[in-house]
Amino acid sequence: MKAGKRELEKYLDWALKNGAHDAVMVDPRTVVTAPWVRLKCQFGCYKYGLSHCCPPYTPTHEATRLLLDTYKVAILLHKHVGPDPFEGMKETPVDLERVLFLDGYYKAWAMGHGGCKRCKKCNLPSPCAHPERARPSMEACGIDVYATARAVGLPLEVVRTHSDERECYGLVLVE
Repeated sequence: MKAGKRELEKYLDWALKNGAHDAVMVDPRTVVTAPWVRLKCQFGCYKYGLSHCCPPYTPTHEATRLLLDTYKVAILLHKHVGPDPFEGMKETPVDLERVLFLDGYYKAWAMGHGGCKRCKKCNLPSPCAHPERARPSMEACGIDVYATARAVGLPLEVVRTHSDERECYGLVLVE
């Protein structure tokens, strides 16, 4: 299915009505990937290696770049949230992926924000208990979310304290 910007605008509206504060069409070639991003997970996150949705179980930045390059359009979602790092952007991208898929965009695939919280404890090494809804974060796939968001004029600054509000992002690859 080939979609022009006009045909996809209804999905931007859908995202805004379903949790996103901003929804922007982007060219997947402008999504920035880098090798250092997953290192931030490995050397900085207490959940590293403890979930199907975290490295080392997620695509490397090289694999993500190859994936991004097979798409012509994506939707970048933004949500401003309070200090809870898991409040973020998990459900809206997955829900939008499903809406797009059911409308004929069979390649639709989503990435969210932060670690997966579907299970109290991930059932590794068994298969994921929620493969229909679990998605890795953009960061877990080697995407430089800061550079990607800033390139389209969306806000993203370093969170300095646990009580700071934050910006969360999700990406839905469309076709």
